[in-house]
Amino acid sequence: MERERFSRYLAEFMGCFFLIFTACGAIMVSKKTGVPGHLGISLVFGAIIMIMIYSYGSLSGAHFNPAVTLAFWIARRFSARDVPGYMIFQFLGTFLAALTLKLLFPEVATMGETIPAGTNISAFVLEIIFTFILMTVILNVSTGYQEKGIMAGVAIGGTVFLLALMGGPLTGASMNPARTLGPALVSGNFQGLWIYLTAPFLGAALSVIPGYYTTSKELS
Repeated sequence: MERERFSRYLAEFMGCFFLIFTACGAIMVSKKTGVPGHLGISLVFGAIIMIMIYSYGSLSGAHFNPAVTLAFWIARRFSARDVPGYMIFQFLGTFLAALTLKLLFPEVATMGETIPAGTNISAFVLEIIFTFILMTVILNVSTGYQEKGIMAGVAIGGTVFLLALMGGPLTGASMNPARTLGPALVSGNFQGLWIYLTAPFLGAALSVIPGYYTTSKELS
């Protein structure tokens, strides 16, 4: 694996690790101490995404989400040969972050898992809609497959914040299969897991359709 490609994979790993460590860590701290609460947790999710975009956007594109990577490929903005590597390192980052949190806070019952508060069907539809909105914003503020630029981090981080604020109590507002799978594997709680491994991919893919024929040339 050449150095440049590995550097991009490592950036995806680090972004996913920091996402879970800070955001799911905030959930665990809130469970333990009562703060920062739902508003604060939503802010942490949005803020860490914004920070990671500014940190890694020009290197890996700052996907940090297998559904985002898939959608960029469908939109013909991303090389097919890099899709598996991105996804593997994204999942690995979330898993190791969740494992780290478990070792640091063994007394906290939750790992920040995303679990449906209502029916599975309603959670499935909501996750599709949430991811559709998020990916629509990403496609419209990104350059090629890269989430970078002066306002890209603010726009995407702000979208994550708003969707987490609304959807957190309903589905956990995952919008990200890796974000859900890592904590689920460490906690052993697989309730509704199928929703979060399917709906975000579907929502992200659907967001590509309106602008599919105006996307950039397919990469090899």
